[in-house]
Amino acid sequence: MFQKTAASKEVILPDDALVRHAKQGPANFQPLYEAYFSRIYMFILYRVADKDTAGDLAQQTFLNAMLNIQNYEMRGVPFSSWLYRIALNQCNAYYRKAKRERTIVLEEKHMEDLVEELIDTESMDEWKQSLPRVLGELKAADLQIIELRFLDGRPFREVGEILGISENLAKVRTYRVLDRMKKMLTTI
Repeated sequence: MFQKTAASKEVILPDDALVRHAKQGPANFQPLYEAYFSRIYMFILYRVADKDTAGDLAQQTFLNAMLNIQNYEMRGVPFSSWLYRIALNQCNAYYRKAKRERTIVLEEKHMEDLVEELIDTESMDEWKQSLPRVLGELKAADLQIIELRFLDGRPFREVGEILGISENLAKVRTYRVLDRMKKMLTTI
């Protein structure tokens, strides 16, 4: 998936060539747009649960990315982490501006992964029923970490990159949120 150059320890990801090309001018941004639009759109759709709003926010994400591509630095993580960070910021701005409650789209597979992390399998069915309520009670920052890690399946390194924190801090925050969720679930 990625390679290291022989002369250095620089990591070259497959998208690096597309990013370099896009930095040459806005007309060269289309390959990145085409490569990532559907993933970014779905990422946003899971957070806003409205197709039109998701489309608008995805377009704004890519406009911001195109206008700021010169500021992007290759750091050995996928380019998509930078796009997800912009998309997450767009979602946060949407919720602040609209003063709406956050939407959580929780599919059965994601619910099972999260519940498995929280409990033993004996009481899984009863916990699945309580999980949406517990997620709804989380602070926005805590919910973002859970969404990125369990709903989107992002590795800790990408979670850290998207949120602008270190990989270790992403791990620590994730497990702290999980501990709080366990406590909330056991008081049911």
